[in-house]
Amino acid sequence: MKASLKIVSLVEATTMNAVARIVLEFLRTARELKDEVAIDGSVVTFARDGVQNKANEMERTFLDAGVEVVTIPERHRFDLGVISGLSALLDDLEQPDIIVTHSVKSHFLMWRSRLWKKYPWVAFHHGYTSTDLKMLAYNRLDRLSLPKADRVAAVCHAFARELAKSTKIPEEKIFVQHNAIRPQPKPGDDQVSELRRHVGMAADDRLIISIGRLSKEKAHGDLIEAFRLLGTTNPNPGCRLVIVGDGPERGGLETAARASGQNDRITFAGQVSNVQPFYAAADVFVLPSLSEGSPNVLLEAMAAEVPIVATAVGGVTEIVADEESSLLVPPKNPPALAAAIDRVLQDSALAQRLTTVASALAAREHSPEAYARSLISLYREVIEQRAAES
Repeated sequence: MKASLKIVSLVEATTMNAVARIVLEFLRTARELKDEVAIDGSVVTFARDGVQNKANEMERTFLDAGVEVVTIPERHRFDLGVISGLSALLDDLEQPDIIVTHSVKSHFLMWRSRLWKKYPWVAFHHGYTSTDLKMLAYNRLDRLSLPKADRVAAVCHAFARELAKSTKIPEEKIFVQHNAIRPQPKPGDDQVSELRRHVGMAADDRLIISIGRLSKEKAHGDLIEAFRLLGTTNPNPGCRLVIVGDGPERGGLETAARASGQNDRITFAGQVSNVQPFYAAADVFVLPSLSEGSPNVLLEAMAAEVPIVATAVGGVTEIVADEESSLLVPPKNPPALAAAIDRVLQDSALAQRLTTVASALAAREHSPEAYARSLISLYREVIEQRAAES
């Protein structure tokens, strides 16, 4: 008979954002494994007064996948009244074997509630953003919470080193696990053709895409400047730039696009639920970020066999190598970004070599099965260590 492992994940999301997708992919894959451990996973989330009875996109997606979702009502983001509800809920869930948290609020609740004394706890560190003073305050608060976790799972070695330095968490307590990717079916030719028409592309136009949240650390402004420079060095490049995603920087980026003189060839596609047609239509994928951990979009582009140009930051260099599986450039350097994009567009042999190596690398090093087994092993180790100490 299989041993069972009851995992409760705290997920702060209303949409299927990156964290929600990571949690769902793990639970789906873990249930499919033919190993000796049977995974019983459930999700706890939060909802403001007046909306807790209305299932959102994240809740509907998890429920459709057969994952139990329990919602705790709250009055505001750091409502300490949630603590009693969380404690009672965990007791009602028949004593989970381990609690897994993914974001600042969940880390904070585990710390303040002192539930870390009762339950084994693994906290995921997906990196920090610094878009405003509020987020900086949240990030500082996180550094108080994380040291109480049994283990902290960082998504790249760069974040692990940064976290050890800023929090004094011993490096042996930090577990590094890059994200995984499940290859998706390729869209049909009709979907790709419709997308090209939708963004106003001519038959022989080349497509440059970037996908991600429109926030400062993603540096889409550098990409817009690189696209302007590309048009300057090659007055008739015959290509378009499509930026997929939304976020607080969208207004400023649209202004930058208008000022670039290339606005008629730049499209802001907004938030898109299915990005596969964009990858299928793209000639090059660009990740211009100032900071990255284990970016899902990078893995998606690798699996979709799109040539990659990215900045050499954070965990990016732990996933892809310059001139082998991608072209890497320094951050904050639009001329270098433009030159790398131009190389991919002009050199079809280079583009083919990069995609061949990158897609094989994604399949070999970032499979959902390897990811799930790695985390299950971590969780069991934490549970066994806690039992030995009690």
